[in-house]
Order: sequence, then C-alpha cells, then structure tokens
Amino acid sequence: MAAQAATHFEGGRSSGRRIEELNARLFAEQQRLRRGATLEVFFPKRIDNSRLVKAPDTVRIREMRIYAAALTVMLTLVMIYGLQHFSSIEMGYRVEAEKQQVESLREQNRQLRLAEAQLSQPRRIDAMAREMGLVELQPNQVVRVTDHTALQDSGAPTLAQIAPASSGANGVGAVR
Repeated sequence: MAAQAATHFEGGRSSGRRIEELNARLFAEQQRLRRGATLEVFFPKRIDNSRLVKAPDTVRIREMRIYAAALTVMLTLVMIYGLQHFSSIEMGYRVEAEKQQVESLREQNRQLRLAEAQLSQPRRIDAMAREMGLVELQPNQVVRVTDHTALQDSGAPTLAQIAPASSGANGVGAVR
C-alpha cells in the first residue's frame, strides 16, 4: 500500500525532476560499486548560441529544388497516366452500356416486327372485317378505269363520280 502511495505522489512531480532523481541514484550506485576513491567533478557550462546565424547552404538548396522539380514532374506524369487510365475504364463502361442499349433496341425492334406480322395476317384482318359487318367484294363491284373509253380518249384530268349501278346487288355505285 505504501508503494502504491509513493507512485501516486511521484506522479505529481514533473518528469524532469524524476529523471534528475533517477540519474542521481544511478550515479550514487556507480560510485559505491567502483574500486578506489575517484573523484568526479562536473562543471556546468552555459553556451549562448543566440547570436549565431546559420549560413545558407546553397548546394543543398539547389539539390532540394532539383529534387522538388523532379518529384513534381514525376507526380504530374503519374497523375496524367492515372487520368488516362481511369478515363479509358470509364469509356469501356460507356461502350458496354451502349452495346446493351443497342441489343435492347434490337430485341424491341424484333418484338415489334413480330407483332406487325401477327397483326397484318390476312386471316385475322378478314375475321375482324366480318365481325364489323363487312362482306367480300363482288366481281361486278370493281370497275377498272381502263374499261371506260371516254377516260382514255380525253387527256384532261377528271373528278371521280358515283353513278348508280344498274346491276349492283347491294346498291353500291361504280366509280367513273
């Protein structure tokens, strides 16, 4: 308990003071262990360097500037390489995204062509026409323009006219 109290109180002292006490204790032990009585004397010497001025080392300054310039050039080259590398990776991602988009559009185009083929089937169109009440054309309902000699003789344009058909089953007129 006493040792614990001693360390507790030592903790309050400054570290410089503790080091001095430790050095003094070690020095006393060394003197005790030595053979013979040798006297060691220490003289404190106070040195005042406040008036000294360090001379600039021009060679060292020049070397440091060259080193800094070389390091700057090297880091610039590394940064340019990194920029190119990462931009090429980004470009690769863009190309892959565009390829996926093109493939998606091709698939969508294929689906639309299939839907167009299904919707333009003659059977389907015929079935829908019959549901709407439309009937097939009768042979006498179609009149070709080349059948009328009057239209061939005159080169002037004419308007289409509806004339009552004499032989029409449904009363549909022929186009002249």
